[in-house]
Amino acid sequence: MRRVSEHRRRHRGGVALKPFRYERAYDERAAIATLAATPGAKFLGGGTNLVDLMRLGVETPDLLVDVRRLASDRIDETDAGGLRIGAGVRNSDLAADARVRTRYPALAEALLAGASGQLRNLATTGGNLLQRTRCAYFQDVTTPCNKRDPGTGCPARDGEHRNLAIIGHSEHCVATHPSDMAVALVAFEAIVRVVGLGGGREIPLVDFHRLPGDTPQRDTVLERDELIVAVDVPALTVAVNSTYRKVRERASFAFALVSVAAALDVVDGEIRDVRIAFGGLAHKPWRAHVAEAALRGSAADTDAFRRAADAELAQAEPLRDNGYKVELARNTLVRTLQELAE
Repeated sequence: MRRVSEHRRRHRGGVALKPFRYERAYDERAAIATLAATPGAKFLGGGTNLVDLMRLGVETPDLLVDVRRLASDRIDETDAGGLRIGAGVRNSDLAADARVRTRYPALAEALLAGASGQLRNLATTGGNLLQRTRCAYFQDVTTPCNKRDPGTGCPARDGEHRNLAIIGHSEHCVATHPSDMAVALVAFEAIVRVVGLGGGREIPLVDFHRLPGDTPQRDTVLERDELIVAVDVPALTVAVNSTYRKVRERASFAFALVSVAAALDVVDGEIRDVRIAFGGLAHKPWRAHVAEAALRGSAADTDAFRRAADAELAQAEPLRDNGYKVELARNTLVRTLQELAE
């Protein structure tokens, strides 16, 4: 690994901020060792989220370890009939892949619903999974935030939280996870492959992101020295009949108020298999296990869809100003399942 340069970050007003070093990694083990040995280091992939947070002063790394030349940008078939997506695959390339569009259409639709064309041309699969919340308090370094500065409080609970979590939040954090891609991958039971000083391991994506609890500063279960190398999507017959529906405040370049990735397999009017995940409701992509259990073996009709949605959303605990999300999520799920059943 070779140090290339030293940079200074600047506010829009031109005020010089903390210097940081940049190193380009050519060896996976060396990159991981460097990150582990440097407390203020961060891996750099596409940089579409990390660089924004650096500009805001939210992230202040001492060292950026550029792993773009290490990460695979290939989409390969697995022996079991699924797909292995390299961590370096660009979002635009993944959305355009014919295998993704035909076998996992909800994934392609989720990717195209996110960000803008320019950002999708830069953003990577690994980086997409690691993007951080867009909660306004988290992004504003002049306000308290337990996620950014543990122990300072969560002003969103009593402040502006209209777009924030209604499920799985805690007194320490009510932020939501912003990724669209991750919602579809959770519905399809994807596996995240990582490597660290202790070797490699596989993490079910449904367990990869954390609920905030009393440690909201930890977004994922990744150890500090671990690097995402690929995401495996298993072969799923039900995924062929899938879609992604995103409700947002404007038509593009906006994060989800509520989103649903769903897949449905109906035989003779009966639901044989179903996969559902929500975005915009929780600190992580929310797999709707309760709704799925209610639907399997039931009739594929609107009454069943409504009962399943109500069963899943019974655990919601909306705050003062975001109770509308319960009904919005309910209606979005019902309409999505109706569309798939047709």
